[in-house]
Amino acid sequence: MVLRSARTQLRPRNTRHTDLHQRGAAFTQTIQNKSEAERLKSEKIWCLAAQTPWPFCVFSSFYSICLRHKLSYVCKNNIVYILVQVANPSHRTRVLEKLVQSREGGAGLSSLSPEPPAAASPLTPSTSPSAAAASRHNSPLSGAPSRAMKQTLLELMRMSRICRMILATCLGSFILVIFYFQSMFQPVMRRNPFTADVCCRKGSRNALQELYSPTQLEYSATAVLHQARRDQVADACRAHSATSRKRRVLTPGDLKHLVVDEDHEMIYCYVPKVACTNWKRVMMVLTGRGKYTDPMEIPSNEAHVPSNLKTLNQYSIPEINHRLKSYLKFLFVREPFERLVSAYRNKFTLKYNTSFHKRFGTKIVRRYRKNATQEALQSGADVKFQEFAGYLVDPATQREGPLNEHWQTVYSLCHPCHIHYDLVGKYETLEEDANYILRLAGVSDYLRFPTYAKSTRTTDQMAAEFFQNISSQQQAQLYQLYRMDFLMFNYSTPSYLKME
Repeated sequence: MVLRSARTQLRPRNTRHTDLHQRGAAFTQTIQNKSEAERLKSEKIWCLAAQTPWPFCVFSSFYSICLRHKLSYVCKNNIVYILVQVANPSHRTRVLEKLVQSREGGAGLSSLSPEPPAAASPLTPSTSPSAAAASRHNSPLSGAPSRAMKQTLLELMRMSRICRMILATCLGSFILVIFYFQSMFQPVMRRNPFTADVCCRKGSRNALQELYSPTQLEYSATAVLHQARRDQVADACRAHSATSRKRRVLTPGDLKHLVVDEDHEMIYCYVPKVACTNWKRVMMVLTGRGKYTDPMEIPSNEAHVPSNLKTLNQYSIPEINHRLKSYLKFLFVREPFERLVSAYRNKFTLKYNTSFHKRFGTKIVRRYRKNATQEALQSGADVKFQEFAGYLVDPATQREGPLNEHWQTVYSLCHPCHIHYDLVGKYETLEEDANYILRLAGVSDYLRFPTYAKSTRTTDQMAAEFFQNISSQQQAQLYQLYRMDFLMFNYSTPSYLKME
């Protein structure tokens, strides 16, 4: 019955589809009977009709042949049907002949070749059904693979597709876990952004190790200076903690000013008006993986785009703690009142900063200027330093929320009493401190901190001129506002102050 169905598949193309579908439907109905299915199972070949004119199925010992020809299979009632559809008639005939020949003649599963056999197949039209049946009974898989191999193949075929998918998923997950832990424990390799084949010195010492255990004499002398700066910060924080009743725990939202460089394991807390634009440019070169080479080629507005640099608040809490413990952390500071005057001049005396005029200038003029003109109330472009100072020390301003980052204290921006900074650079020694950090990171051979003379730079004398225009009470209040910055970073009280 089965062989007769198989021969039906070798009919010419003009065979009526209706006849084929009827035979397939009858065969499908037959194997639904369990006893009939077991009987057909011993035949080792099934032919199952589909909705196309030339389908056929094979089972069991032809499993490896199906793998070679990338055939599909389905499992029904613990019986695996391997379904194949071959469009080319000659190739279809040749594949079917090879399948049956490998079963009847014992040629083995791996003996298939694309060429047709020299001898006639038992299923060719010249072969009678009786001869085919005799051949089938005379050599029942005698030359086929060994019994152990056949048993293994049968067990594999009994596995459902879902089981195999689950096993494949588990195996893939296991491999991914291995790769993940391998990348965690092996040194991470990075490339010099300016050379294609030079690898970093990551496997030896990082910047943090070089700072606290310098291998070069020139590093040792500078390390003593930075240790004194760290001690000054620690002493000021200790004294402040003893007198303050406030206790604060940092949250990820407090860390948005800390820029992370994963490649060189460094964290930089940027403070506006302390060369932060140039430092952001340098960090973009360090983290850009070759996208940038010269910091000064990066436009200033692009340096301040938040998405160009990754900050510490974007990590999870365990990742934050790991980086705070393992990475070199540094910041740059400036004499507090010089920085304050610099922020005022940049944001309120330059015509192009209309956003600050609208956001802060109009509010300041409305609150602190008597008989303000309508134009001043609308534009906010001519804020006086005395009005700006009054805005900073006004308790109402404090209640509105944190100050803008350009005149916020370093104590509140970078939290040096909560985060142990390994390096405290100063604006007064900017070039030396910046290039020292780049040497620690191992990039000084191809990267230098940009320096240029600015004739408009705010100086101590310029700050003194601005403070002469405010009352001694406002001077005292401003000093109290920035007192921790003066103490932590060892800046003396300005001589031009007239505090009561």
